[in-house]
Amino acid sequence: MTDVGVAVDAVFKAACPDCRASFELAAGALRLAIGASDRTTFYSFTCPDCGSAVRKPAGERIVELLTGGGVRTLRLHITA
Repeated sequence: MTDVGVAVDAVFKAACPDCRASFELAAGALRLAIGASDRTTFYSFTCPDCGSAVRKPAGERIVELLTGGGVRTLRLHITA
């Protein structure tokens, strides 16, 4: 018998700073923006409880986890 690879959707724990709800989000519900500095690298999502747009900073470890989990990534470029 051979193993057949089955894709498992990554799920991430998150919290809303507005309504303080905690929940799990699928990779498709998150967006990651990678900028030139820590200040311009962040992830965002919409709170499923209150509908607020949430934006949080993303350090190296969070970037690794989100990209490894299939979160869509936008690379921000600086124009001169």
